This record gives sequence, C-alpha cells and structure tokens, in this order.
Amino acid sequence: MRHGSIPGAHGHVRPLTLLGDPVLREPCREVTDFGPGLARLVEDLFATMYAAQGVGLAANQVGEALRVFVYDCPDDEDVRHVGHVVNPRLVEADGIVLRGPEGCLSLPGLEAGTERYDHAVVEGYTATGDRVRVHGTGFFARCLQHECDHLDGTVYADRVQGWRRRRLTRQVSRASWSRPGAV
Repeated sequence: MRHGSIPGAHGHVRPLTLLGDPVLREPCREVTDFGPGLARLVEDLFATMYAAQGVGLAANQVGEALRVFVYDCPDDEDVRHVGHVVNPRLVEADGIVLRGPEGCLSLPGLEAGTERYDHAVVEGYTATGDRVRVHGTGFFARCLQHECDHLDGTVYADRVQGWRRRRLTRQVSRASWSRPGAV
C-alpha cells in the first residue's frame, strides 16, 4: 500500500462467501508469499469491506483460505483503528466477558448477543512482512476476536448459546441467502 493512500482505493470488490460455504468452516492456511498478490488481496479485502459497510473482513469471506484480515473499526471511546494482519495469532483475550450485538458480512442482516472479552491482542505481520502487534478494547477487541475466529473456521453463530442460538438458527433458515444446514 502506498503511503498516504486510502486502503482499498485500488482494490476490487469481491463477492462475499455466505454461511454454508465450506471455506468458512476450514482453518485457513498460513501466508508464505508476501508478494504483490498478497498486497492485491489486502486492497480487495478493504474495498469489499467498505462496499459491504463492515468493520472487519477475513480472507475466507471472499473465498481465499489464507490467514489475512482487514479492519476499520472504532473502539468504545470512538477511536478509529484501521489496518490489516497477516498470519494473525490471538495472543491475549482477557478482561471482562461482555455479551454484545455481533453481526457478520457472511450472515447478512442478522446479529445476536455474543460473548467476547473486552480486551484482545493480536500479533502477526503486515503485507510487506513487518511484525505488527494490535491492541483492542471494547468493540474493537470484539472485532479482532471475530476475525481471528474466521481464520480458524469459526463464525460468531458458533459462540451464541441458548435461546439466542435457537433464534439465530431460525433467522438463518429463513434468510434469502441461506443454504440448508448452514448453522
């Protein structure tokens, strides 16, 4: 990404993979090639995330089973965090567990109360291979945990329990984009 450029400005919007697509359920592969293809993927992820009005997007949500995600997400103090992480590892998830509304671009139009820690730290690399460590609190911590889950083959619906899970399962089955057995 060129210095001063807007993330995604040179990317292409890709179709989103929806719940029921097998790529969302498989752990993603580590990135080994930090070349121009990875830079294009990051740009495409930003372009797609912005077009879909999301706050985070993992590579498998556009059909690429690689350990990469992007974000443009506020924390609870309204501080905006913008970036990407390649080969992320969630190294800390602690603090208070809060249940809050969570949605996903791969489950369009739905959300459910999901429990997440209010603090998270992710370590990984940039698209150019530089080490990065990202700290998140509040809503941004939720985003970091959500995107790391995606790369492990987990969607937020897997973390929803009790009546909230039953309601979400019914909503998924009625959604226009739903596939049989998606949840």
